[in-house]
Amino acid sequence: MLTELNTDNLNEVVSEKSKVVVQYSASWCGNCRIMKPKFKKLSGENDSMEFIIVDAEKFPESRKLAQVDNLPTFATFVNGEKVNQTQTNKFDVLKELVDEIV
Repeated sequence: MLTELNTDNLNEVVSEKSKVVVQYSASWCGNCRIMKPKFKKLSGENDSMEFIIVDAEKFPESRKLAQVDNLPTFATFVNGEKVNQTQTNKFDVLKELVDEIV
């Protein structure tokens, strides 16, 4: 399932769901726009986890859950704890990140 956060509450989502994959992005970020449909495709292939898109500029508290110093940043969480993260515009790298927690 793919959800775009409307409020700065990623911490709640991560603590409520067993597996979460997050894309940190921004409206001005070209690579973020390129990766969004790929992120959506992965969400359709992985029903056992939540896929969340977070606007890294609008939601600073959500951004604090990962080390976001470049966009897009992708992070995985299992049982409320961050497992891994990467900054990429390559589908294969994103898929490897997701496959780590399948």
